Amino acid sequence: MITFYEAVLETHPDTSYEGITFIELPGVWISLYPLEHLAKDISKQIKPIHNLFNGITLAHNTKTREEVDAIFQRAESAGAHIIKKPKDTFWGGYSGYFSDPDEYHWEIAWGPMFEFTEQGDLKFK
Repeated sequence: MITFYEAVLETHPDTSYEGITFIELPGVWISLYPLEHLAKDISKQIKPIHNLFNGITLAHNTKTREEVDAIFQRAESAGAHIIKKPKDTFWGGYSGYFSDPDEYHWEIAWGPMFEFTEQGDLKFK
């Protein structure tokens, strides 16, 4: 997964901590931790299950439509499963969905209403 996200997000993960990886993005961090270890940390009663859609997606909002397409190209090259190719949306934006190799679903989206700070963080009004 580290290699996948490094390729898709064009960033260098911090792997200096044993057993966990941190990926810094504008305004957010992604942490990669083995599912089995995370489930055990939460509760011994939780059993990790793959191949389920639990109604939660991860989203990445971009500054341009072209950035959406570029991320999809990198994701597909890195092994993502393209669920829905980027296209114009009913809400006036442009987005699509893919799942990463661990089957987590991502929406990559651009919208004309999105505003970003100088640091690249998405602004909410």
